[in-house]
Amino acid sequence: MELNPGVPAMLCLGYDTALEIMRRPETFSKDPRHWRARNEGVLPEGSYAPHIIRPRPQVDFVDGEEHRRLRGAIEDTTGRIDSAALRNYVERIADSLIDQFCEAGEAELIGTYCALVPIMVSSQLFGCPQEIMDQLLRGVASFIDGSDPSGGDRTSGAALRELIDLKRREPGADITSWLIAHPARLTDEELIEQLLLLIGMVTGVVPGLIGNSLRVLLTDERFSGELMGGSMLVEDALDEVLWTDPPVANMGLYFPVHDTNLAGKRLRAGDAVMISFAATNRDALLRSPHKQGNRAHLAFGAGPHACPGRSSARLIASVALEKLLDRIPDLVLAGEIEELKWLSGIFVRGVITLPVRFAPVARPGGRLTSAPPARPGEPDQRQDLPAGAPPPPPIPPISLPFATDAASEGEALMGPGPELEQQAEDRQKQQSSLLGFLNRWRRAR
Repeated sequence: MELNPGVPAMLCLGYDTALEIMRRPETFSKDPRHWRARNEGVLPEGSYAPHIIRPRPQVDFVDGEEHRRLRGAIEDTTGRIDSAALRNYVERIADSLIDQFCEAGEAELIGTYCALVPIMVSSQLFGCPQEIMDQLLRGVASFIDGSDPSGGDRTSGAALRELIDLKRREPGADITSWLIAHPARLTDEELIEQLLLLIGMVTGVVPGLIGNSLRVLLTDERFSGELMGGSMLVEDALDEVLWTDPPVANMGLYFPVHDTNLAGKRLRAGDAVMISFAATNRDALLRSPHKQGNRAHLAFGAGPHACPGRSSARLIASVALEKLLDRIPDLVLAGEIEELKWLSGIFVRGVITLPVRFAPVARPGGRLTSAPPARPGEPDQRQDLPAGAPPPPPIPPISLPFATDAASEGEALMGPGPELEQQAEDRQKQQSSLLGFLNRWRRAR
C-alpha cells in the first residue's frame, strides 16, 4: 500500500503478526533512520507521512538506550500524577461544560464537550497558560488534519519553547516542570519532542476516544438501552471502542534492520511496515475474540513502545463519559447514524459530529427555562419563563488552577485548586479560542 502517493509501505493486518513485530525490537526498529526509501531519496518532497515519521529525538522514534532513557523520564514523570486529583479535576471541567448546554435539550457534543474536556485538562496537566496552549493547539491541528505539517512543527515548537522557558523560571507541580527537572537531563529538543507526544495524545487522541465511545453508547443496542447502568457500562464501551474503533487506527511504523521473513512475506532491510491497530483488533483468526472486559487489544500498542500515557488517557475519557451520562442519562442521537461525519486520515479516525437530544436539565441551583426542542413533525412546546420570573443564575465559571509552587518529591499534581471565581467573560474567551482549534479539527479530511 501507499501511505501517501509515492510513499510505499507494507500494511500489517494480523493480530499475532503485529505482536511479533512490536515485541522484537532487535529485528524491527522504530527509528526512521532505517527507512530505506528515505535513505535512497525516493520519497516525494512535502509528503505528509514522511514528515511526521522522520528522525527525531522522540521516544516513539528511537530504540535501545536512547529509548530507555527517554521512556524512563516520561514514565517517572507521568507516574507522579495523582489519579484521584486528576479524576476530581476532570469532573469539575466536565460539570462546567455540561452546564453550558444542559438546559437546551440538544447539543453537538464533539465541539461542546468531547474535545474540550481533554484540551482543558491538558492545560492543567502540563501547567500551560492559555495563550501558549492556543498556539500549541494550532500546531497540533496541523498534524491531525495534515494541512501544514511543516508549519505545525514550527508553531508547536515555538509554543513549547516558550512553555519550557516559563517553567524553568517558575517551576510547578506539573508534567512540564517535572520533565525538565528529571535526572535524565533532557535537552531542549528532547523536551519539546516528548511534550509534543504527550500533549498531542491528550488533545488529539482522547477526544476521539470519548466521541467514539459516546457513539457506541448511543447507537449500539447492547448499550443504548442501559445508559443509566453506571460506570461498568462506560468501561465496557471504552473496551468496545478500543477493539473496534480505536482513535489511532494506524501508526506503529516499523523498519526491519535486516532482511527477514514475516507472515510468509519477504521483507528487505529498511522496508516500512505499518501496523493497522483497527484491523489487527478485528482479526478473524483471533483465538479469543474480544469481549467486554478484555483489554488485550492493540489500540495503545504493545511491547517496549506501548503508549506511555494510556492509563491517564483512559481515566480522562471514562470520567468524562460517566459525568455526562450521570448528568444527562436520556441522551439520544439526533438524526441517523449514517449522517455522522468522520475524521479519517492516515493515522487517526473518529466522529467529528455527534448531535444529541435529551430532556433539558436544570443547572445546579438554577431553573429549567424550556421544554425539549420539538422533533421533526411534532409541535413546539417550549415556553419561556413567566414574565417577571427571576432569570437563572449565571453559569459558574471555572478557573484552571495552574500550579506555580516548586514541585517537591511526592507532591500531588493537583489539589483542590482555587475556587471557581474567574469571571464568565474570561471563561467564554478561553472556550472561544479553543473552538478555533476545533473548527480546524472538524474541517480535516
